[in-house]
Amino acid sequence: MQNEVKEREKFGSRLGFILVSAGCAVGLGNVWKFPYICGENGGAAFVLIYLVFLAMLGFPILCAEFAIGRGSGKGAARAFEVLESKGSKWHYFKWVSVVGSYILMAFYTMVAGWMLYYAWLEASGKMTGLDSEKVSAKFASMLGNPGNMTIWTIVAVVLSFGVCVLGLQNGIEKVTKVMMSLLIILIIVLAVHSVVLPNASSGIKFYMVPTFDTIRSRGLGPVIFDAMTHAFFTLSVGIGAMEIFGSYLKKDRTIGGEAVNIVVLDTFVALMAGFIIIPACFAYGVQPDAGPSLLFKTLPNVFNHMAGGRIWGTAFFVFMSFAALSTVIAVFENIISFYIDLKGYSRKKVVGWNIVFMTLLSLPAVFGFNKLAGFQPLGPGSSIMDLEDFLVSYNLLPLGSMIFVLFCTKKNGWGWKGFHAETNIGKGMRYPDGIRFYMSYILPAVIVVIYLKGYYDTFAKLGTGYLIGWMVFACVLLMAIFGIVNYRKKDSR
Repeated sequence: MQNEVKEREKFGSRLGFILVSAGCAVGLGNVWKFPYICGENGGAAFVLIYLVFLAMLGFPILCAEFAIGRGSGKGAARAFEVLESKGSKWHYFKWVSVVGSYILMAFYTMVAGWMLYYAWLEASGKMTGLDSEKVSAKFASMLGNPGNMTIWTIVAVVLSFGVCVLGLQNGIEKVTKVMMSLLIILIIVLAVHSVVLPNASSGIKFYMVPTFDTIRSRGLGPVIFDAMTHAFFTLSVGIGAMEIFGSYLKKDRTIGGEAVNIVVLDTFVALMAGFIIIPACFAYGVQPDAGPSLLFKTLPNVFNHMAGGRIWGTAFFVFMSFAALSTVIAVFENIISFYIDLKGYSRKKVVGWNIVFMTLLSLPAVFGFNKLAGFQPLGPGSSIMDLEDFLVSYNLLPLGSMIFVLFCTKKNGWGWKGFHAETNIGKGMRYPDGIRFYMSYILPAVIVVIYLKGYYDTFAKLGTGYLIGWMVFACVLLMAIFGIVNYRKKDSR
């Protein structure tokens, strides 16, 4: 087993690992969702609460994934088998990783295609001069055209798998380093431009000076829960997308130190996205709490009112495309590694048939906005994409994160000693031993609360019958997971 670990390809540089892992974390949740939930929850006060929960929730889960990857030298397909105690059943959870990755990509590749399409629309001048109604109509037209959405989804799939087929160092590391470097440059340029717009100072004040009026009017509980859930989901933990990069990580640096760098970079991008969007909204009299429509219906209007708006609009959606594709590439690598580790298939073979399979898997989400629009699985107004997002965001991500954390703390898993020792190999920040109780009991309990609250929020609006039925299902699923987690043969040591 040790020979297999030594032969595994490693990152060519520390910067490569940080940028690739940050690229996975820096997804659409940072630059799409963060600014509008910040707007919904009152700006700066929400940011402060969010940062606290990012340290409490995101950081330790990220460390758990990285440590399992580096300690096993394998992706999620084999990592549990390598590290688990004899007689346990942790290896059953490898399917959470591969199923979660496929379902996530079933709609995420489509949304990545939207970003590429809008970058083309802005660059070609097709958005220039449109009024608000025509901008909204352009988005509706895109959703109603399955052929066009399929083409741009295929572009996203082929581009991302094309990077992965080149390998870790020659493909993923090189390309992502360039994309992330350009992303950081673009986000700084866009943010500087946004904050110097006329009347942008009101947006900066809203974003940077804490006020508690919104918290008082909305209620502290909902604001805290929004901060908690976004801090939990923003780092893309739970389905092994980070664990795979841990398996490519050298042992010259501590896990905690590297995780801090990734959390800081991920947070920097999220905060800078707010500096792009919120001051621009205030400058042009747009509400920053407009929700997901802000990106495709509101911001193109803002760009149309700016001097040089075509350039700024193009730059923004190129930036969004980089954010989306960096995550797609990372999750695709997790999928590829699954077949390489489990079956020993060649990278080219896995990529070849996954391009076809991934394209087919994305079609239900594409058709959910047009041909299958009548199918509303989560109630009136919902789509197939909403169902897929629910399966990943409210099931596989929290449950997968809980599994990783418990595996690192329970004796019949890897155990605290193995996990703690692995995190502290190399130079850098030492992982504190004093948070063992927190990771063993409090953090899993918080994850369970987030998981059940997600079910409540999704199904409470559909009526008591739906709510009770789905909450019972959620609890049964939890019981099944805890049954596997605690299983151990009587004669095993």
